[in-house]
Amino acid sequence: MARIEGVDLPKNKRIKVGLTYIYGINISRSMEILSKTNIDENIKVKDLKDEQIILIRKILINSYKLEGDLRRYETMNIKRLMEIGCYRGRRHRMNLPLRGQRTRTNARTGRGTKKTIAGKKKAPRK
Repeated sequence: MARIEGVDLPKNKRIKVGLTYIYGINISRSMEILSKTNIDENIKVKDLKDEQIILIRKILINSYKLEGDLRRYETMNIKRLMEIGCYRGRRHRMNLPLRGQRTRTNARTGRGTKKTIAGKKKAPRK
């Protein structure tokens, strides 16, 4: 089992897909890494040699911000937006969508579910 950046890669998946289990790596970045190291993308993770794993580790450490560092970087950016009080920061603070999506009918996660009261009578008009 290969362990890279503190993540155990799944044994039976191809290395192209296995690298995507690391936070900050998608398929295109995975293909880029494999082309730099001259490793075939169709090799399964369990069939990798130790030298290949070490080579992948070196490239990841030297070239990319991944896992904990990337998560910390993103949270610091969000905190900065919230501190300066810009529009995106206020939307983050209220847990609402911040990229122009509608909120009247969608965004249930941020707004919460509607609480209806069954059988409530309206006050009579005078």
